Amino acid sequence: MGDVTERVVLLDEQGDPCGVAPKATVHHAETALHLAFSCHVRDESGRLLLTRRALTKSTWPGTWTNAFCGHPQPFEPIPSAVERRAVQELGLELRDLRLVLPDFRYRAVDASGVVENEICPVYTAIAVGEPVLDPDEAMDAQWVRPEDLAAALTAAPWAFSPWLVLQAREMSGDGAGITAAAWKEPAR
Repeated sequence: MGDVTERVVLLDEQGDPCGVAPKATVHHAETALHLAFSCHVRDESGRLLLTRRALTKSTWPGTWTNAFCGHPQPFEPIPSAVERRAVQELGLELRDLRLVLPDFRYRAVDASGVVENEICPVYTAIAVGEPVLDPDEAMDAQWVRPEDLAAALTAAPWAFSPWLVLQAREMSGDGAGITAAAWKEPAR
């Protein structure tokens, strides 16, 4: 059996790869800048999938967030990593995968002092089927209308992951939150 240690790609301040580290050693109070991704998933009726992070997660345990996030392995194309993690975390196949925020970057500190420090391209996709949660990743899931999520993010941003709040603002284009307009075809 080969090495199955999950690794993350470390980045310099310009966003260029500069190394690799085991994922288990990265998230702490001095988290190095690294590559990640985030995916917002909707169903055929336009509802968005929110998940509640498992209580065993090292960052933001028990917090509601977008469908899923993850880290590409070294030399793994990010769209392949998105599809891999959708199956692993949610038992979902995806279609119509689109890159919507290629340069999203954030740094946030959770209540325990653990830091997220990521360049995190953001994708959207449509779910094929219903999620089957990996309990090590997500403890709950809900389909919500975009306008209901936008209202909740405005009323109680502290109840959601900081990356979801920031991504919703950027995806809406007006800073107000995720709306149905965020899911329209990109202008060509």
